[in-house]
Amino acid sequence: MPRVSRSATTRTIDKVAITAVIPVVALLPAWAIAVGVFWWVTSLFHHLSYLMFAGAWLLLGIILFWKPTQLLFLRRLLGARKPTRQERDDLQRAWLVVAQAHHLSPGKFVLAVIDADDLNAFACGGHLVVVSSFAITELTHDELTGVLAHELHHHMGSHTIALTIGQWLSIPIIMLAHIGFFFQNVAQAATESMTPHSSLLNLLGRISTGIITIVSWLFVADLRLAQLVGNYVGKGAEFVADAHAVNMGFGRQLSSALRKVIEQGGGERPSNWRDRIVSSHPPARTRVARIDAQIRQQSSRPHRQL
Repeated sequence: MPRVSRSATTRTIDKVAITAVIPVVALLPAWAIAVGVFWWVTSLFHHLSYLMFAGAWLLLGIILFWKPTQLLFLRRLLGARKPTRQERDDLQRAWLVVAQAHHLSPGKFVLAVIDADDLNAFACGGHLVVVSSFAITELTHDELTGVLAHELHHHMGSHTIALTIGQWLSIPIIMLAHIGFFFQNVAQAATESMTPHSSLLNLLGRISTGIITIVSWLFVADLRLAQLVGNYVGKGAEFVADAHAVNMGFGRQLSSALRKVIEQGGGERPSNWRDRIVSSHPPARTRVARIDAQIRQQSSRPHRQL
């Protein structure tokens, strides 16, 4: 059994967690504008300055890292649910093995299930680990421990902090973009129905519709840019979490789970550069090859006599 390092049993901030801040920075301009719009609209009901209003929004995001909030709010926001009795038993049995290997209390994290027909799992917030219902059904106990060990390191390496902050910053941007597209449709309908015989009004209506459309798409473009950067950073995070699972003795289990993903036609390398850019995970075959190579490297090292 590999020696358990202190970094495996305590939260740290590794290089991946630091680089994950880049997508958050990419969101800041659109977020600042979106919050400014909501500040202006609601200024009739409060006397806060823009900086205080924006600061209050940021501070409110801290509650997403509070365990009760993840139970009540974040889990639902992600479309996850509480496990059924059978799912809970399967998850808890595998989670107990992983938690004990890390010298952690099993109750320190929240386990949730998302209904999906693919093998998937992800970590979010400060304590949330979400596993697809299909993965719980299709994976063996050992394979599930490998997946959970991988997801746990996303928490232990603080990979989820920037991700959660980014999700929180995205909310006002998404809301404003939806409002913009709504008014775009209203303006377009008004232009087509009320100004068919007036070239001037028709021109003004089209200009208004065009401005609203451009502004809305600028917000969407900023979100897309942050997502693309986040996907690039996230691929490195997957390799780091895989290596951690191997170091903790769960490499063969994780490799077996990834092989099932490959058998079902998932986790393949995208065929064109556009798909490779938007993909958030490296190819499963690449991950398996790296995991197996790391296992062989560990096996070839001389064992120290006790």
